[in-house]
Amino acid sequence: MNNKKNEELQALVNEATAGDKKALETLVTGVQDLVFNLSLRMLGTFADAEDAAQDILLKMITHLSSYRSDSSFTTWVFSIAVNHLKNYKKHMFAHYPLSFEYYGDDIENGKIQDVPDLTQNVEKDILAEELKMSCTNVMLQCLDTESRCIFILGTMFKVDSRIAGDILGMTPEAYRQRLSRIRRKMADFLGQYCGEYGGGRCRCKDRVNYAIQSHRINPQQLDYTAASEIPVEAMLDVKSAMEEIDDLSQDFSFCKPYQSPERTKHLIREFLDSTQFSIIQNR
Repeated sequence: MNNKKNEELQALVNEATAGDKKALETLVTGVQDLVFNLSLRMLGTFADAEDAAQDILLKMITHLSSYRSDSSFTTWVFSIAVNHLKNYKKHMFAHYPLSFEYYGDDIENGKIQDVPDLTQNVEKDILAEELKMSCTNVMLQCLDTESRCIFILGTMFKVDSRIAGDILGMTPEAYRQRLSRIRRKMADFLGQYCGEYGGGRCRCKDRVNYAIQSHRINPQQLDYTAASEIPVEAMLDVKSAMEEIDDLSQDFSFCKPYQSPERTKHLIREFLDSTQFSIIQNR
């Protein structure tokens, strides 16, 4: 980030901490999609991601005076979000952890042919797309928390290894090595089981009713299908891109970013209106 942009951003932060609502809204708007998408990939479901994203944005607001422009603002937000999400225990998969072994066994042995039609007159192609996005996101829950975070920062956000290493407390070399191993593990699983992103025999369209029965998707609440996709670049300020470490990028094309839900935006606006910045000014 150049010095002029640094100075402009620090001035915006100073205005926000002094009680300028417009400046604070500008800062929050600039990072809310980043925070939501990181939360979604870390936690696995839209509902849990919304809750966590709200917590993170409120934490960012109340700690805004601690930001110093010697680092990127998004790097600072990433650090707050990562620390919050690594210790977040309120999401569904904290209580029902997954493993690649469990997921693979379910794909191989789930009795999908025994389930009746549960589509509720929703087109099967739409439900199959919802399942594809949900399944690959939930698959990330098979990784331990830190490995999941490494994968998301390097694969979805393409954060430079020096920055990611600082966020996670490891050297850039250690980060790159771990990211490479995790990406290979994910690619191997997709290649073995998934017919959508690999060479496996699992097809989302064949498993729609089984997924509905297992409460993995809900025909009346299609979160992924209803969400608006956005380019990754729309979430980030000027940054150094992650170095190429392998040739697996196409295998992870499911890592699509989405606009943060209107509910999150509405709750943040309500918070800004209700506090009159007293929390920020008292910090």
